[in-house]
Amino acid sequence: MMIRHLTENDDYAAVSDIYEQSWRYAYKGIIPQDYLDSIPLGRWINGINVNGRTDIGAFEDDRIVGTASFCTSRWKKFSESGEIVSIYLLPEYIGRGIGACLLKKCIEELEWEGFRSVILWVLEENVHARHFYEKHGFTATSEIVEDNIGGRELNEIMYIRRLKKTEL
Repeated sequence: MMIRHLTENDDYAAVSDIYEQSWRYAYKGIIPQDYLDSIPLGRWINGINVNGRTDIGAFEDDRIVGTASFCTSRWKKFSESGEIVSIYLLPEYIGRGIGACLLKKCIEELEWEGFRSVILWVLEENVHARHFYEKHGFTATSEIVEDNIGGRELNEIMYIRRLKKTEL
């Protein structure tokens, strides 16, 4: 498996497909099913490598099987932190350690950029994702954002992980 930055030469439709399949799998029973079923093909194509975000992919035999995105925090209140915006895998690749490798790469790059902490947001009901991040050193905070996805009110909880202090 290889993890690398996505470029304009990559198949953004395949990246979007990872988001689409992952949402249908990970959010089943959390987000209304009719909303998940109506996610259009290519929904995430125009959001790749834009707005100061860095997108990376996990490739197995030249096939992209996972993706992650990170940036300077999008939240003014947390502008001193890096932010992991997303980590998604094709459902059949969950449990193989690929998500952990993507997470590690995001953290390494954010630390290299000089951030001393990394935040991310997780749906409160997504217990699998919450466990994954807690296992990798993230701690839930009291910061909560209310969101409405598919007509359902949901809470997103902010997690944080402190990074090693880098010497200049």
